Amino acid sequence: MKPAKALTIRLSADQADELELVARVQDLPISDVIRSAISAHIEEAKSNPDFKDSLRQRIKRAQKLLGDR
Repeated sequence: MKPAKALTIRLSADQADELELVARVQDLPISDVIRSAISAHIEEAKSNPDFKDSLRQRIKRAQKLLGDR
């Protein structure tokens, strides 16, 4: 398993307030709420056909750049 990676994000004051409220109501640490939201976003993207098409195009361009195809 890879070690955890620390990231810094900037939120508007309103987003930060809302995030803190959601975490408090759910009785969770803010970091858990953020990780859950990120996981949901990634899963949504991975199941999105437009995302998959875009990813395939990027892979093809990268392979051309590397001379792999």
